[in-house]
Amino acid sequence: MMNAESTSTTNPLKITFNGPAKHFTDAIPIGNGRLGAMVWGGVPSETLKLNEDTLWTGVPGDYTNPDAPKALSDVRSLVDSGQYAEATAASVKLFGHPADVYQLLGDIELEFDDSHLKYAEETYRRELDLNTATARVKYSVGNVEFTREHFSSNPDQVIVTKISGSESGSLSFNVSLDSLLDNHSYVNGNNQIIMEGRCPGKRIPPKANANDDPKGIQFSAILEIKISDDRGTISALEDKKLKVEGSDWAVLLLVASSSFDGPFINPSDSKKDPTSESMSALQSIRNLSYSDLYTRHLDDYQKLFHRVSIQLSRSPKDIVTDTCSEENIDTVPSAERVKSFQTDEDPSLVELLFQFGRYLLISSSRPGTQVANLQGIWNEDLSPTWDSAPHVNINLEMNYWQSLPCNLSECQEPLFDFLTYLSINGSKTAQVNYLASGWVIHHKTDIWAKSSADRGKVVWALWPMGGAWLCTHLWEHYNYTMDRDFLEKRAYPLLEGCASFLLDWLIEGHDGYLETNPSTSPEHEFIAPDGKLACVSYSSTMDMAIIREVFSAIISAAEVLEKNEDALVEKVLKSLPRLRPTKIAEDGSIMEWAQDFKDPEVHHRHMSHLFGLFPGHTITIEKNPDLYKAAEKTLQKRGEEGPGWSITWKTALWARLHDQEHAYRMVKRLFNLVDPEHEKHFEGGLYSNLFAAHPPFQIDANFGFTAAVAEMLVQSTLNDLYLLPALPWDKWSSGCVKGLKARGGETVSICWKDGDLHEVGIYSNYSNNDHDSFKTLHYRGTSVKVNLSAGKIYTFNRQLKCTNLHQSIV
Repeated sequence: MMNAESTSTTNPLKITFNGPAKHFTDAIPIGNGRLGAMVWGGVPSETLKLNEDTLWTGVPGDYTNPDAPKALSDVRSLVDSGQYAEATAASVKLFGHPADVYQLLGDIELEFDDSHLKYAEETYRRELDLNTATARVKYSVGNVEFTREHFSSNPDQVIVTKISGSESGSLSFNVSLDSLLDNHSYVNGNNQIIMEGRCPGKRIPPKANANDDPKGIQFSAILEIKISDDRGTISALEDKKLKVEGSDWAVLLLVASSSFDGPFINPSDSKKDPTSESMSALQSIRNLSYSDLYTRHLDDYQKLFHRVSIQLSRSPKDIVTDTCSEENIDTVPSAERVKSFQTDEDPSLVELLFQFGRYLLISSSRPGTQVANLQGIWNEDLSPTWDSAPHVNINLEMNYWQSLPCNLSECQEPLFDFLTYLSINGSKTAQVNYLASGWVIHHKTDIWAKSSADRGKVVWALWPMGGAWLCTHLWEHYNYTMDRDFLEKRAYPLLEGCASFLLDWLIEGHDGYLETNPSTSPEHEFIAPDGKLACVSYSSTMDMAIIREVFSAIISAAEVLEKNEDALVEKVLKSLPRLRPTKIAEDGSIMEWAQDFKDPEVHHRHMSHLFGLFPGHTITIEKNPDLYKAAEKTLQKRGEEGPGWSITWKTALWARLHDQEHAYRMVKRLFNLVDPEHEKHFEGGLYSNLFAAHPPFQIDANFGFTAAVAEMLVQSTLNDLYLLPALPWDKWSSGCVKGLKARGGETVSICWKDGDLHEVGIYSNYSNNDHDSFKTLHYRGTSVKVNLSAGKIYTFNRQLKCTNLHQSIV
């Protein structure tokens, strides 16, 4: 009998390097959801680049524009008269202020004595162990082996580093703490460095006079050092450094806090004292040894990470003899493994990247933290690309696609907290800008819960569907957890507000449908009938698909909560069938816009018009086989090229079509080693540390990859469970995945051997009182209806016959 919670694996889950990092994307990320670091692994000198997730530019903003209603009326008139290029130009009057910018915290700099310049390069090893969420660096100088271990603890909110030498008294180094942000640091006592600083109060700090800059978020970081009791000394140097001499080992503790007290409190009014909070954090762990801290870190992390395991094996005829054989897979640099994937197609590297996505989500998004942004929490720049801000026209949603199917639902909690804040600002934007009820957000936001359209180009900035897309995650959370309390108290009020806005945003069209106007398809332009380039029209396919999804969700939620007769729900029920249906173009693909406009970029990176296929649920082979076939044509037309996140979205789309060959082709395409010194824009792949490349680094593809592979292995509705629907049998002919979640609350584990299903385990620990306990299992054309009771574990064979049933002891 397989154990649904078992997580054993035969391959070491380690990302490995044979030298120090040269670029940010060579370094090792560690994080506890809030505090992050990038470990470079230098020998004579080492850098830990630090992040704290509340450090942003700016202050709370006004996201309303009283002139917007007039501008909106003008744009709508231009669209109605078919002047799409003119409507596009006029839409700039609907813009708001630009989003603020994610910042960095600073650097821990370690300087070792000159003997380290002569370290034996062949002894060097740097690795990230996903099983323990620990970064390690090892090398030898003469007969002495030096070891560093780094982890970021969630239970104790501290970044911990232990440095040791194999010979007594062999460890000596200097350490400092600094930041590119405005700061001052000082030595406190003989074993602490305190750094206090501030983020700019404006997105672009004023050049004339720093006093003109409003008070931004304040921060404090404290670095404390402990050394071996019986050997070594710590002393303060004049240049704000600490010096460790002749120790056996040293433990560095880094804590940090900020004055950020939510998106509605101006930093100048914050009552939070970052230095005092940091001191309290240190005091709370004062009596914990390194072993205590590590044990507490492991217990917290592994409770999440060990929920899911995956093993993939190719058939014997596909195994090639190469440098990545099982005997030495643990020592080959991961970059070399990525390079060789196009020829060896090593399934264990897919396992590693799958689990790396789960590791990154655990490390960048925990209850009480900010949402994982465009780079998770890891950033080395004051002006990161695209501000490292949450983008809501695919990127933020993709960050959380894996959270439910890959058994990390707690990691999605920051998204729901954020949605609550967004709905508050978004209600003001909806009321003032659009004279609408409910709430709205656009394509880009920030820590201040910005809800208005951004600055820049209309093609990306004008997109008021961001809140609606995010709201689909609320209903999905209920589908996977069956948490009625969550649905009633958190999800439904947000869904109500979102649906209220959408009902007001929809206007009567000329052909009997309700339409959205203005409307864009994210970041994509078309050639209007008059030959002009434009992006603004009406009722884009994505608009309609998202609205259809939200309306269906609130109708279903109302049934669960017995709110069917509410006036809002009745209005939604009347409006749903009046939404413009998805249409098929002359070439057999799905139309991206309401009209079959000419597409100037058929290989565009966004797959917006396929939202209804994935992550939506309105295009299925059972409901609408013509659209299902047209979706396949659309994917073929769009091509395989694109940035990392586009590749992983296409992987999930092909998986939803149950097309194993094309899904795997997209998996393989992501394994392209990207050189940070020679990046090609929109040619995605992986860096040496397995961060995903747009390029540049953008973390959504890491998360999207994990979600897409899960989609290849298990798909579900509340009533159906599809087993191995897009598994590439010729590439992964044998394997096991354990601990994935399905809609309806079940935990699913599947093993297959020699190209066929071997065994399925299904366990549900949720009450089925509120939904039908019957589930139909599907595998290779066979469908069997089964009755699943809460608290019991069922085992099925390849014919989908139940061979074992027993009560769970969990």
